[in-house]
Amino acid sequence: MALLGIETLLLVCGVTFLLYLITRRQRHLKLPPGPTPLPLIGNILQLVFPNQVKAFVKLGSQYGPVSMVFLGQNPVLVLNGYDVVKEAFVENGEVFSNRGKNTFIEMLFKGRGVAFSNGETWRQMRRFSLSTLRDFGMGKRSIEERVQEEACSLVEEFNKTKGAPFDSTYLLTLAVSNVICSIVFGNRFEYKNETFLSVLALLKDTFRIVTSPWTQFFGFAPGFLQHFPGPHKMAAKNIGRLKKFVTEIVTTHEETLDENSPRDYIDCFLIKMRQEKGNVNTEFDYENLFVTLLNLFFAGTETTSITLRYGMLLLLKYPDIQKKIHDEIDCVVGLNRCPSMEDRPKLPYTDATIHEIQRFADIVPMGVPRSTNKDTTLRGYDIPKGTTVFPMLTSIMKDPRYFKDPESFNPCHFLDEKGSLKKSDAFLPFSIGKRVCLGEGLARMEIFLFLTSILQRFELKCHMDPEDIDISPVPFKAASTPRPYELYITPR
Repeated sequence: MALLGIETLLLVCGVTFLLYLITRRQRHLKLPPGPTPLPLIGNILQLVFPNQVKAFVKLGSQYGPVSMVFLGQNPVLVLNGYDVVKEAFVENGEVFSNRGKNTFIEMLFKGRGVAFSNGETWRQMRRFSLSTLRDFGMGKRSIEERVQEEACSLVEEFNKTKGAPFDSTYLLTLAVSNVICSIVFGNRFEYKNETFLSVLALLKDTFRIVTSPWTQFFGFAPGFLQHFPGPHKMAAKNIGRLKKFVTEIVTTHEETLDENSPRDYIDCFLIKMRQEKGNVNTEFDYENLFVTLLNLFFAGTETTSITLRYGMLLLLKYPDIQKKIHDEIDCVVGLNRCPSMEDRPKLPYTDATIHEIQRFADIVPMGVPRSTNKDTTLRGYDIPKGTTVFPMLTSIMKDPRYFKDPESFNPCHFLDEKGSLKKSDAFLPFSIGKRVCLGEGLARMEIFLFLTSILQRFELKCHMDPEDIDISPVPFKAASTPRPYELYITPR
């Protein structure tokens, strides 16, 4: 018993000394305001993780646009409102350009790729990916043509339902993912292809795990939790299977590569690898290729397909809005050709509705975390190097100063008195600054072309009364997703 008492005393003394060192340093800093953290666990008990989005937005009303919480002993800067997010990510963009540290993500991707890397890896992967996507085609089919082709295939699949109720999740995910496949692998897959379906299932399951509260919980004790069963084991297993799938495709590309005629993103990357072969500091290797491909799939499949699914639910809820879009498409595009991006400026109401879908759906309400790459200040507060930053995009997209009735779905939020499209600084579904979404241009193109192609051909209907349709997102998720629903279509 005496020995146990001595051990307890030593533990208490050790913890006390650790807290003393931490608080001593913090007393010399003017940190942003926030709830008082508890020893070791920080503000974990005060931030109910199933409701973390609301909890972090509430900090803005309690402590102002710049606040701070501690997840364990790790400081987290919480930014609420357009002005302060712009000040941090644009005016001080270089300091706030690092990706926020996430132990769970780090375990899966090892700091490689383009989405969750930092420093030279991020700069080279992003520069290469942007230029490759921007210049893709090289005399062959443009990205828009690929999206149009897939939109036609999606319309055909919708037609096969023959008016029976169906869940659009499956078809929308396949269509959006096929666009990425076309760009990355050089070809699309048939919707019944078993390999394609299994890969999408792995992607969807991994996305579910990564966006769950588990990722935050895992970060509190990764060294301990990694030895036990849990979602992290399943995510790692999924990544292993995806790597095997991609490796086989890369091997085939290497065997048939023509440096003078690259077919897709993989070819372009392999050519760059050969050019950089003598550079000992090159970032162009197989691991960065694999992780970047996964990043493109994750970012380019789930968020876009969720946006489309949410948009169709909103149009079921508001058939009068759907009718106005039908009339506008009939007038500008007609029924004899596919919609194109050239039509977009001539379809202001449709365009405004798409903007409103993205604003209202608010798919990534907390943004993707950033971190500071050196000690800095923001609005008079000291922000230490390595501080994780949560840009609460939902506080911007639902700000009544920019949108008259932010909790309501209304395309007029993006229309002026003449019925023309009205842009808003607070429209930030892809974030802002140096870490703005890599695939923003592609995502905007896909949402427009897929939705207009569907509405050109079909009227969306539901057996429920519009008043009974629940358009609130599935609760307790870091990413906003629509509740499950079924619709049926009638040809126009």
